[in-house]
Amino acid sequence: MGLPRGRVRRRGAGGHDARSRLVTTTVGRAGTDPAPVVRAPVAVPALYDAEVRHVRRQRLERSFRHGVYLWLVDLDALPALPRWLRPFARFEARDHLGDPQRSIRQNLDAWLARQGVDLRGGQVLMLANARLLGHVFNPITVYWCHRPDGVLDCVVAEVHNTYGERHCYLLHPDAAGRASTAKDFYVSPFLSVDGHYAMHLPVPGERLTVSVSLRQQGSTALTATVVGARRAATAASLVRMLLRRPLVTHRTTALIRRHGIALWLRRLPVVPRPSHHPQEGVQ
Repeated sequence: MGLPRGRVRRRGAGGHDARSRLVTTTVGRAGTDPAPVVRAPVAVPALYDAEVRHVRRQRLERSFRHGVYLWLVDLDALPALPRWLRPFARFEARDHLGDPQRSIRQNLDAWLARQGVDLRGGQVLMLANARLLGHVFNPITVYWCHRPDGVLDCVVAEVHNTYGERHCYLLHPDAAGRASTAKDFYVSPFLSVDGHYAMHLPVPGERLTVSVSLRQQGSTALTATVVGARRAATAASLVRMLLRRPLVTHRTTALIRRHGIALWLRRLPVVPRPSHHPQEGVQ
């Protein structure tokens, strides 16, 4: 049995099966008639059993890979887990952009509005780690933002560093999911804040394929990829993930620090961290 999904009101006596067809929900705006919102043809929530790979080519060549699992969720229908599983997968606004007293969806909509984007209630899919036993770290959270007719309007890449800072990039990918944006945020102490990112962010299906390459001074300084296979978001599959990849968010943070120490011991120059000026509404 799959994990329940919250707060989606399905149209029609029997509703629709999200695993096999589009799901339509009714979203109303103040002073307007409810408008049908087409849900993307992606069954959510979903788990992705994935591998993260980093390849560094600037000054010092180094690569590493490690296994993770990630969630793909609908921000308007976050998973409703059994009480005994909730400590192992929580989705909280404080872990993402904006005001921790509001929902993730409300904060994302507010930030998009400041960029001149109004989704008008369209579906947003979020790819992220969930908070696990009180800890979470998301090097990147990806939001696929759809219009009410189901067409992808934009993608938001929310990047976090290990200093507790975050930065959002508004992207308009092409039909293949490719997008480019200037680098505006300090992430690694061994990489300067310049150059641009080339990203590949297609909406996940049975396979997850996300990549980010940093181009600096005419060459690729760093490439990070996440590739994975879809798993049903059931209580049983989540337990299997917890056993197979225990404390995945804690391990991710520890591995990032371990690789940073390894680069420091190799005497890679440290780039001073500039003052961080948070984007409006993004803490």
